[in-house]
Amino acid sequence: MALSMKSTIRRGAAAAPGLRAGRAAAVVVRAGAYDEELVATANKIASPGKGILAMDESNGTCGKRLDSIGVENTEANRRAYRELLVTTPGLGEYISGAILFEETLYQSTAAGKPMVDVLNEQGIVPGIKVDKGLVPMANSNGESWCQGLDGLADRCAEYYKQGARFAKWRSVVNIPAGPSDKALVDCAYGLARYAAICQDNGLVPIVEPEILLDGEHDIDTTLEIASRTWAQTFKFMADQDVMFEGILLKPSMVTPGADCPNRPSPETVAEYTLKMLNRRVPPAVPGIMFLSGGQSELESTLNLNAMNQSPNPWHVSFSYARALQNTVLKTWQGVEANKDAAQAALLVRAKANSMAQLGKYDPSVEGADAAAAAQGMFEKGYTY
Repeated sequence: MALSMKSTIRRGAAAAPGLRAGRAAAVVVRAGAYDEELVATANKIASPGKGILAMDESNGTCGKRLDSIGVENTEANRRAYRELLVTTPGLGEYISGAILFEETLYQSTAAGKPMVDVLNEQGIVPGIKVDKGLVPMANSNGESWCQGLDGLADRCAEYYKQGARFAKWRSVVNIPAGPSDKALVDCAYGLARYAAICQDNGLVPIVEPEILLDGEHDIDTTLEIASRTWAQTFKFMADQDVMFEGILLKPSMVTPGADCPNRPSPETVAEYTLKMLNRRVPPAVPGIMFLSGGQSELESTLNLNAMNQSPNPWHVSFSYARALQNTVLKTWQGVEANKDAAQAALLVRAKANSMAQLGKYDPSVEGADAAAAAQGMFEKGYTY
């Protein structure tokens, strides 16, 4: 529903220069056409005990995943795997949103039902990856910038028609490579422009400046860089009139670099991460949906659980890809007879992170699977 608000500000003795005392100065504020829907969508995704299944890997990245289990990277095999995910019975009990790659948004199951309809029937909001990937930044020390603003408005409008209701754009910050001021500014400005364009076309933007795990830096260095990054990002979003009530964040947890020998406890990660977020993120933001960033399935769940041991100003949850799918993929192996077991594995991880969102996760439930869940998934120079 379109909204229109008009307010009149009356200035008296303390009138601004150029306005006579007592004279009415009319300020007309017009809200966006999708504002009510954006707020409702963001809050639906940020529901208690629920998070996001990120299954928006590009065809190339999905191919690498399939190759790891000896399955050929074809459209049919990608569809079969993604159908396995979205048709998992009971998935909507723990998952409120699913980020799709463009191919999946327009795909149907083997039975001919659109993937979007399958998700909606489970109460899961369909989302869409809208960036065009990372490319090298000129005159930098190996930094990247994210492309995709050209034609974004038209693409968002088409995605909305197809049933998407939120979007994702992934920019990255590389600590060992700098990060340079120009890379931070480009990251923040690009995210702000993307967010404004998405909201203008009915999609809730997930704002994701990922602080890469690459490097030997300690947790204090990550805290410093994450704080600078989010300060820039919110400044540019405010400049672009992005409505904070209609966005979701997808930050990295504040952890040391993957090669740092000093590994902090989940409680320390929670302390540092929440410190940074409380300093930078307005309470108007409905939800913070963490990326796993190469953490193991178990580590990402433990860290999330630690962050939900006390009340937060926002819904603190997950938007995991590998941390939800790693065991699923290994269980499936491209074999139809393994489908039920693979879907059961997905529910195990989804439920574990649902409990972590509520601050009630008990690692003892992992049982014999704990060792597998603890296997690290960090990939140096990871591309999505």
